Amino acid sequence: MRRTPRHAARVVILSPTGSVFLFREDNVEVGIHWLPPGGGIDPGESPEDCVRRKLREKTGWTDLEPERLLCTWEHDFTHQGVPVRQHEHIYVTTGPHREPTLEAPGIHWQWLSARHLAGLREPVWPPRLADLLANPRPAPVHLGLMA
Repeated sequence: MRRTPRHAARVVILSPTGSVFLFREDNVEVGIHWLPPGGGIDPGESPEDCVRRKLREKTGWTDLEPERLLCTWEHDFTHQGVPVRQHEHIYVTTGPHREPTLEAPGIHWQWLSARHLAGLREPVWPPRLADLLANPRPAPVHLGLMA
């Protein structure tokens, strides 16, 4: 299947107690999965600016900044009816344990403890997120294409 290239950026938000803020989504091609806030990078936009914009659009939060690049990875899925191969930049930041300020019907989010994250039976994007957070590396990890 021919796939359209797409670039995206996300940010993993860690609370002071180590909980992780994630959304739970259902995709026609990959099914139910958990992922940090973020999305497609607009033309001319940096990954960091994309993260700031997507945080504002999806949570209403304007006070968080991407602190460091955790990893990059590529994966295939269908986005709005289009099969894509998405290259993602995944950042990490710290922030308060709070609820989004936006009303978003149908959006499911949760703060997950490190133990809960490691034990999820549903896929997490990016793969190995629990391990990457539990064993921080000095440089970003490049996961490559993950099926």
